[in-house]
Amino acid sequence: MPKRILQGVVVSDKQQKTVVVKVERRFTHPLLQKTVRRTKNYHAHDEAGAFKVGDEVMIEETAPISRLKRWRVVERAAKA
Repeated sequence: MPKRILQGVVVSDKQQKTVVVKVERRFTHPLLQKTVRRTKNYHAHDEAGAFKVGDEVMIEETAPISRLKRWRVVERAAKA
């Protein structure tokens, strides 16, 4: 099974080796046919502590690292 890769923005880097990444998904509402935005926060492993608040990053699904961490930061995403 392939690992999922998501793109988001770092919203917290206060913990050691952990960043909180906000990922936004957009979809069309089935009844209203209107674009809806939903956000979710993911705790991701950042071994070097290289990413700061506001950075666009790519996170990859991984085996559980701790109670909350199931993702790891892969790279800095290209700004659009």
